Amino acid sequence: MITRRFNYALLAGLVALGLPAISHADEVLVAVAANFTAPMKIIATAFEKATGHQAELSFGSTGKLYTQIRNGAPFDVLLAADDETPAKLVKEGLAVPASRFTYAIGALVLWSAKPGFVDNEGAVLKKGAFAHLALAAPKLAPYGAAAMETLSKIGLMSTLSPKFVQGENIAQAYQFVSTGNAELGFVALSQVYANGKLTSGSVWVVPTDLYHPIRQDAVILTRGKINPAARDLVKFLKSKQAQDVIRSYGYTL
Repeated sequence: MITRRFNYALLAGLVALGLPAISHADEVLVAVAANFTAPMKIIATAFEKATGHQAELSFGSTGKLYTQIRNGAPFDVLLAADDETPAKLVKEGLAVPASRFTYAIGALVLWSAKPGFVDNEGAVLKKGAFAHLALAAPKLAPYGAAAMETLSKIGLMSTLSPKFVQGENIAQAYQFVSTGNAELGFVALSQVYANGKLTSGSVWVVPTDLYHPIRQDAVILTRGKINPAARDLVKFLKSKQAQDVIRSYGYTL
């Protein structure tokens, strides 16, 4: 498994000029929503051992990955943090319709790196004894949109919005909290949970009736439809081995 930063403008230019794509039969370029970073790294390693194929991973907000795909970034597969973006790509002719499926259902949590700071009912939000509340940009990141929906439903949007610190994606929101730049923040459960337990700090698992289900869909992109490694990766994501990893980070299926 390799994680690499791509020069999207250059690669898009090469494609526009009709030069060969860099994807090969034994390599699949995967755009991955930031919340799925930890499990996908494990899955990619297992995928390589099982198939011999190599997965190159690029992480970011679903909104930004969508823009990169629209601008010609040569990804073969997208693992989004929602179901709307893959559906949109299918409608726009940029993804293979029959390949789309839900690989995980995510959970939103309010988390602090400080033990005991966040109670298990989220009452800390009403008390307001903090300076900064981190969340991902709602226009780019589905978990950020879920956080905004939660605050609206509990009637705290106007009270807490002056304290917002927004990250481009959920990984940046987590970083704000982990480094102490924000006392608490809305992040993905998968970022603070592994092997059945909280990894650090304190957390409120937000009730699922406070936000729309975070159905995370995967889809093979048009550029990857003739790539055997792309098809094999999608198949591997549905395997028990991959699903066990996904569940271990708090996702449901």
